[in-house]
Parts: sequence; structure tokens; C-alpha cells
Amino acid sequence: MVEALLLIGLVVAVFVGFNIGGSSTGVSFGPAVGSGILSKTGAAALMSVFALAGGWTVGRNVIETMGGEIVPASSFTLVASVGVLFFVGLALLVSNTFGVPASTSMTAVGAIAGLGAATGTLNADVMLRIVGWWLVAPVVAFWICAVVGRYLYPYLDAAFAIDRSAGGVLVVDGGRPRVAPDATGREVAGTVAVLAIACYMAFSAGASNAANAVAPLVGNGALTAGQGVLLAGGAIAVGAFTIARRTLDTVGNDLTDLPLLAALIVEVVSASLITFLSYIGIPASLAVSATMCIVGLGWGRATRTTTIGDAVGGALAGDDDRERPEVSVNALAAESPSPDDGVPRMGEERGEELLAEDLFDPGTTGRVVSFWILTPTISFVCSYVLFAFTPV
Repeated sequence: MVEALLLIGLVVAVFVGFNIGGSSTGVSFGPAVGSGILSKTGAAALMSVFALAGGWTVGRNVIETMGGEIVPASSFTLVASVGVLFFVGLALLVSNTFGVPASTSMTAVGAIAGLGAATGTLNADVMLRIVGWWLVAPVVAFWICAVVGRYLYPYLDAAFAIDRSAGGVLVVDGGRPRVAPDATGREVAGTVAVLAIACYMAFSAGASNAANAVAPLVGNGALTAGQGVLLAGGAIAVGAFTIARRTLDTVGNDLTDLPLLAALIVEVVSASLITFLSYIGIPASLAVSATMCIVGLGWGRATRTTTIGDAVGGALAGDDDRERPEVSVNALAAESPSPDDGVPRMGEERGEELLAEDLFDPGTTGRVVSFWILTPTISFVCSYVLFAFTPV
């Protein structure tokens, strides 16, 4: 009986890891695939390697938190572990079916919290610490990128704008890849940067998400931490090569027309936040942080139409007829200045220039946000009902 339950637990853990691979690959490599730098197969291969590296190193701290601190390790009987993992996988499967990158960590914590609430073993202090970081991290992501967007982005855009040649960066000559003859140095450097940072995103996703697939089984002693990471890494790889193709389309093509420079900034800030949180043992959402980075970067970019002095002076004067700045996240997709023309000073950029195109599709963005709320809610409610009303 125990062996059968353990086998079921392993199968469900693989199921969860499979869905994690489908969700996190889109978040990590969507910009690279959407911009034509990387194929979906290449994205899956890199995701497999770097997610495993993240889980094997920093991810062990998150496994420790989720496997014995939110609820005691003794609460993770084999039956309870199977139930928790099943509800995590179910919620993620619903999300991936609709092609939306879900908040995997929030979903997993929701299922574990449902177990703790139903059995009276929930560690409220640990949950408050986790939820507190869930609230703080998106705010930090927003303001870091808002400052970059307002004060640094135009200069970075003028200095490091990436011109894409029609033939691509690499060509195959005699069976070996080499740099295309018409590829510029700036294009090559930009391509390398996009790929490197996407791999960094995959590392942070593995660090945060490996625990979501195996923490209950590690908590009850069925697996060691190393065995759990290897199991999660293999399952994530399978998901990356299969169902990730839909989320790659959503993030790379439907959600945003993010310029490559903006994508690099968003990925560096969001991945760094999640890696830091994983280091201190906090399971957190890479997708939420990345989206708040996008909004913050665009908002900061748009506020360059006015100076702080003008805004404060107008507010103190109470002049309702004063010219108001056009503030919109659409600003990131506006036409970039030529490096030879220089960057307009603060307050000299016009609102119509910063609103040239849509940064994101509101319908797709609303769908993503709604699933961030829905998936952890599904996992918590189902977990609570199971453990509260059945003798499991």
C-alpha cells in the first residue's frame, strides 16, 4: 500500500513539474522567442538546463520552507502529499490549457495552506512572512523599473538600440554556426544579452519552482532534496518541450510588443528579485514580478513629459487648467531617438511621442491577471475541502 501511494505521489509530482515547465518557459524565454532570436525547441533545451541548475543550488532553501515550515513536515503524509500535489497540478493544468503563465509558487503555497487550515497546523507567522513578500516584491519591481524608465531608459535606448538584420545573427556554414556577414556588432551583443538573461530567468524560475513539485515528498522523507530536484528538473524539461509552446506564444507574441532593451531590463530586475527571495526561502511569483516590471518601466518612461518641479509647482498652485502629463505604459513602444539626435531632457518629450503604439494587449493582460488570482484560489479551496471533510 505504501509503495503504491509513493508511486502515485511520484507520478503527481511529475505532473506538477510538467505543468511548471509549461508555464515558466513562456515567462523566461517569451521575449527571446517572440523577437525571433531563439526557436521554441532551443528555448525548451535551455530552460531544462538552467531550471535544473537553479533548483539544485538556491532552490533547496525554498524546498525547506515549503516542506516543513508552512505546515509541520509530519503533516505531509503520503496521502496528504498526493492531495496537495494533485491540486497544484490541476490548477496549473487549467492555466496552461488557456495558454497563460500561472503563478506556480502562489498555487503551491495555496494548496499547502489549505492543508494547514483544514488540519489546524498552519504556521501563521511563516504565511504572513510569505504573503508580506508577495505584496512587497511587486512594489519593489515596479519602482525599480519606474526609476530606470524615467531617468535611464532613453539614454540606454539611444546607446544600445538593437537593429535586427533581415537574415538573422547566425548562419550555418559547413554544418557549423557562425555570425552572419551582415550582422552588426550591436545586434550580436544584443542577441547574446537576450539569451544570457533569458537563461538567468530560467535559473531563477527553477530556484523558485522546483519546490512546488516535490516539497511535500521531501518533507515527509520519501525523497531527499537532491532526488526531488532531479525529479522536478526532469519533469520541467518535459513540459518545456511540449505544452510550453502555447505560453511561449502568449508571452512572446500576444501579451506585449516589448522592445528588446525593455525586455532585458524587465528580465534582469524580475529574475534578481526572485533569486533573492529564493535565497531567503520565500516561494514567489516570477510572472507577477515581471509584469510589474513592465508596467513600472512604461510608467516611468511616460512621466518624462514633465519634471518633478513642474508637477509639484502646479499641484501647489492648484491650477486645474495646467497641462497634465500623459502617463501610460504605452510609452515603451514609442519611437526611439536616434543616437545622433541625443535624448530630450526631462519635460521636453511630448506625450504623443510616448503613446505611439500599444505596449500590451489589455484583453490578454486581464486574462493573465485573472488566472493569477484564480489558480491559487482553486488549489486552496480544493485542498481545504478535501482535508477538512474527508478522513484522509
